[in-house]
Amino acid sequence: MFARKTVARWSAFLLAGGRFHCVPRSQAPQACRPQGRRYACKPIVKHYISRKVEKLRGRACYIGFLNRKTFNLVSVEGCNWLECEAFSRIPWLTHAFSTRKCEKTPRSKLRPGDTATTTGADKSRFLSEFRSDGFRLAALRQKHSAIIYSVSPGRDSLSLRYDLSGYPSSAPDRKHQDLSGDALMTNSAKILLSVRVADCMPVLLVDSENRCVAAVHAGWRGALSRIIEKTAGEMRRVFHSKPENLIAAIGPSIRACCYEVGEEVVEAFYGRFARPEKFFRNDLSESSDSGAANRRLPLFFSQAPPGHQLKEHSGARLDLVAVACSQLELAGVPPAQIHIADYCTACRNDLFYSYRKEGSLAGRMMAVVGIRAAAPD
Repeated sequence: MFARKTVARWSAFLLAGGRFHCVPRSQAPQACRPQGRRYACKPIVKHYISRKVEKLRGRACYIGFLNRKTFNLVSVEGCNWLECEAFSRIPWLTHAFSTRKCEKTPRSKLRPGDTATTTGADKSRFLSEFRSDGFRLAALRQKHSAIIYSVSPGRDSLSLRYDLSGYPSSAPDRKHQDLSGDALMTNSAKILLSVRVADCMPVLLVDSENRCVAAVHAGWRGALSRIIEKTAGEMRRVFHSKPENLIAAIGPSIRACCYEVGEEVVEAFYGRFARPEKFFRNDLSESSDSGAANRRLPLFFSQAPPGHQLKEHSGARLDLVAVACSQLELAGVPPAQIHIADYCTACRNDLFYSYRKEGSLAGRMMAVVGIRAAAPD
């Protein structure tokens, strides 16, 4: 059994386009060292390496292939993030989906009600990789809405201008702490759009021709309000993007295998979409340990927000990725240009934060995207 699994893993690696050679164990990257062996197989990545990693050559190591050449897991001095292979081929673009592998504060030292995000440790480590390029961070107070802002440079070198979608000059030079919304877009260089997630979907959109980008935070409420489709439409309206030029990357989020929802969520989708049955799976085993445990608890013991409580006979599991793909296709994005990080945050709690698994102690991951400044002639 062990031999078959080993052969299967290396076969997947080779099919993904990788090759390897043996080096002394002391020379292999820490993340690639097998325990108890004198030699390690060190992967060699043949694909395009983004400028960010190229600049950090000697410190960075691609430590895994995810979803057959679609996403790469990058490690820089102990801080890990995901990069979409299709985005990495665009020279003027920078982007990343962070993981939980950047925190400095031990989880055991967090106080009740505190999170790794409130300590600022993992966020500062992750963002430090972009500050050297002169990016200014754009963010919002997220509230599971369909509100979109267009971001541009402010009156001075440190401020940013946030224009509410459909209402020009609505929020000039205001701080992001004062603004609520769940999607950002820009066509200006050196602005790093960001969203924070811990089970919800982070969706990044890039127009490869017009040089404009967007970052979307989509939980079930945002997906229900069609925020992904609306953001693609706003890029078409404001930046004159053609849908066929848009490329989408859907980052790690909770998937249908773990996302059982209440009847009110099912009814809401059935009342909003023409074919909602393709967004749900109803084959959840009633003997599931976590599901059974949650069903035995009274409602007031649940820390889950509205729509996440599990009801007595609720067996519906929401597929957020299916909702996102449907909205992107309705907006005109070709299916071949929709890239999905094939990871469930609840299943891979070792690599990602999950509010459903960790409750109020869950930290937050960040998804960021920005346009590099044009190189001087």
